[in-house]
Amino acid sequence: MTRARADLRARRHGFTLLEVLVATLIMGIAISGVLSGLAAASRNAARLTDYDRATLLAREKMDELLVDDKVPRRIPLEGVFDPAFSGGVPCGWRARILPFETAPGARAGMWVVDRIELEIWWMSGQTRRSFTLEGYRRGILQPGDL
Repeated sequence: MTRARADLRARRHGFTLLEVLVATLIMGIAISGVLSGLAAASRNAARLTDYDRATLLAREKMDELLVDDKVPRRIPLEGVFDPAFSGGVPCGWRARILPFETAPGARAGMWVVDRIELEIWWMSGQTRRSFTLEGYRRGILQPGDL
């Protein structure tokens, strides 16, 4: 090989077409993986936002039921939350208060421990999601509670 030809090869800089194609393929695979991960993270963030909102609404409703001793026992209660508080997502609640523990021979006017079962539901797209909470409170038996 002549010296001029060797100098010409040494001065060539850059990539071959094959190297460029391989690098493009590797970048395409990496970018599709990153975009897939971002989409999954976005779905999880939306789901967690819904759960957080439902948890706050559940805490508020449970507090109301624990404090209000005029809520009747053994009668199913239900309602929906104001869309302004639920972020525009349809959601509601269902509750039941039952005597949990009474003294032997209990009658009206005696103390009782009530169990409050509260179900919170909300719509996530076309799917209805829900969870259930339990709480306990002290109350006084009314005629017809036993």
